[in-house]
Formats: sequence, C-alpha cells, structure tokens
Amino acid sequence: MSLSPFYPITDAVQAALQTSKRGCDELLVEADWCQKLARSAATGVPLRIKLGLDPTRPDIHLGHTVVLNKLRQLQNLGHQVIFLIGDFTTLIGDPSGRNSTRPMLTREEIQANAKTYYDQAARVLNPERTEIRYNSEWCEPLGAVGMIQLAAKYTLARMLERDDFTKRYKGGNPISIHELLYPLMQGYDSVALKSDLELGGTDQKFNLLVGRELQKEYGQEPQCILTMPLLVGLDGVEKMSKSKDNYVAITEPGNTMFAKLMSISDDLMWNYFELLSFRDLSEIVRFKHDINSGRNPREIKVLLAKEIVSRFHDTKAAEQAEYDFNLRAKGGIPDDIAEISLSGAPLGIATILKSAQLVPSTSEAMRMVEQGGVRVDGSAVSDKGLKLVAGTYVVQVGKRKFARVSLQN
Repeated sequence: MSLSPFYPITDAVQAALQTSKRGCDELLVEADWCQKLARSAATGVPLRIKLGLDPTRPDIHLGHTVVLNKLRQLQNLGHQVIFLIGDFTTLIGDPSGRNSTRPMLTREEIQANAKTYYDQAARVLNPERTEIRYNSEWCEPLGAVGMIQLAAKYTLARMLERDDFTKRYKGGNPISIHELLYPLMQGYDSVALKSDLELGGTDQKFNLLVGRELQKEYGQEPQCILTMPLLVGLDGVEKMSKSKDNYVAITEPGNTMFAKLMSISDDLMWNYFELLSFRDLSEIVRFKHDINSGRNPREIKVLLAKEIVSRFHDTKAAEQAEYDFNLRAKGGIPDDIAEISLSGAPLGIATILKSAQLVPSTSEAMRMVEQGGVRVDGSAVSDKGLKLVAGTYVVQVGKRKFARVSLQN
C-alpha cells in the first residue's frame, strides 16, 4: 500500500521536510514522508511518530538525545510522538551490531530501568504531545498461535540478509532462534501503533524496515523511517557509550556536563552542534565563519556547553558551571563541590579517593597518583602510600573532579 500524491506541497510543508532531515543520516521514503506531511497540513490530523527504547540500562546520555531532539522538533511541528518502552522486546535482547548472543535481562531488571526512562526523556520531549506505551500490551497477548502467524509473514532468507546475522552465520558464531524474533516484534510494534514514521539510530535500519514491510502485510499504509547518526563520544573515536566511559549523562551535575563538553575537540564540536543544539543552522554557519575570521573556537564551545547544561538544568546552573570551569582552569577551587565525611583516620589516599567517588576503584586511584593527577589542598600527591590524618581537605582528581573530605578518628 503506497501513498497517492493528492496533497499540495506548500512552503510550510517544504520547511517541515527540511526540519525532518536536519542532521539525519537517511529518510526513507522521502517522497512518502513529504506526502504524509502535506496530508497532515491539509487535514489538521497530526502524524504518529514512534520511537522505541529498550530499557537495558537505567540512564540516558546525550547520545540517546540525538533521536529525542528530532522527536521534539517534530512535536513542535504539531505531531504526536509515541514513546515506546520495549519491556517485552528487552526480554529477547536486540542483536543489532552484536557478534554474540546478548544476555537476557530479568523482568525485575527491566522494570527498574524502565522507571527512570521517561522521566529523563521528558527533559527533552513535550509531555502534552507524547504518548507513553509499553509493547508488552500487544506482544504478550499474541501467544504461541499469534507468534507463529506473525513469523509466517517474514522469511528466514530475508532475516539473514541482516548484516550482523550474516557475519555471525559465516563466522560460525551462534545465532539463537529467539534473536530472529526481535526484528519481527519491533516491526509488529509499528503495526499495533499504526505509526507514520519510526526513528532510530543507523544501527536500527534493518529493524525499522521490517516494521514497514509488516505494515504492508497487515494492510496498513507503510511507515517512513528516519535514521539518525550515532553520536561520537568525548574521545572523538567511539560512539558515545557508558561502557566506553566517553559519555555525558543527562542527569549529571551541571559542572560535570560543562567540563566534559569543553573537553571535546574543535572539529567534533560542529557535529555536536548539528545533532544536539536547537540553534538555527544559519547561526551555526555564522559561528564557523567567525572562527575562520579569527574568533577563538573556545568561545563557541562555551555557547554549546551552556546551551546543553541549561536544557537539562537551568540558565543559572550553566552560568555557575562556566564560572567554576574558568576558576579550575586558573588553578582555583569551585564553591559548589561535593562534601563527604569519613571516619577511621588516618586513611590512605586511594581509599579516600574511592570513598569520595572521584575514582571507580583503588587501583585507578593508584594509577592517577602515578600520573600526577591527584592533588590535596592544591598540592600534587606523588606518594601512593600517603595517609591523611583527621581534618578537612580539598581533594582533586584530574582537572574537574573535586571533593571536600572531612576525616574523623
């Protein structure tokens, strides 16, 4: 089933199309999406735009917000977003990009992660134009018969065209039968929700196309799909990921967010502007021109960092974060740092750093001391065996991690 081009393509529709395409990797099928936009403009009926997220982890980072930002832009055009929490599909595990079978989570783990998902996403989305759904609503009632009927609508040959399945099959790596069900279940979500457009990262393209094909099988108008690039992490190499420790979580303190964003390279900054900023593209082009004319890139990067901190905190937090960052850059100590009390003095420096959550482990603390990255009251620490007696100290790791530690006997 395809769209018939009956609706006029006005200037407003062209503008909506350009908003849809900003920063995207691919829009399929563009002509169909243009007609959907034109129909919505002519009839006043909002389009249904779907994003599915599997709650495999409890925290959302800036990489996730690339898609959320696009959803917000489409909401601003008047459309309805369906924020789908994949509590059922998480039981299967998305095999996208995997070279081995993904471990299955328990229902308890899934529910705990799902609790925080929408609260965090709501920092970007407009709640009035957001419908929250869980795919267990329609997946669990399918039962064995329904699952067999669904599986009959897609062939194994087409499933094995998927890149990660192909590589694993040729490499002799196992593919569990339940993994083949994942793209089918994600595609069935689109049928259940009658979505007009589904968003996802570039690694989700195969799954999104399955949804389009299944809608045709069920006699529905096929959804369009829009894929967004995967945001490169702070290291400028790998995609943003908690496991790579190159991420910015949207729940982090403003000071931490600001400092992390200021650490990205000048080249990577433009990618962040395109995918994360709500500024008009013409303004970003002007920033590039300013830098080519001699303006310091640091000034532009500050604008990006303050915009992001303001979005997830507020303007005051962004101003304070800039002030503290500049203070640290001059060797000063910011006003608003974490305070912690510890008993059992004297305590070793490694234990103090770990207890203050400045490092993940005592071995990492030792490594930071060896590299000259630890200071106590402004003085560098070179002795891994240093013990601090009772008192209050400002402890620092690297350029942006501080804690005021009170030690007691």
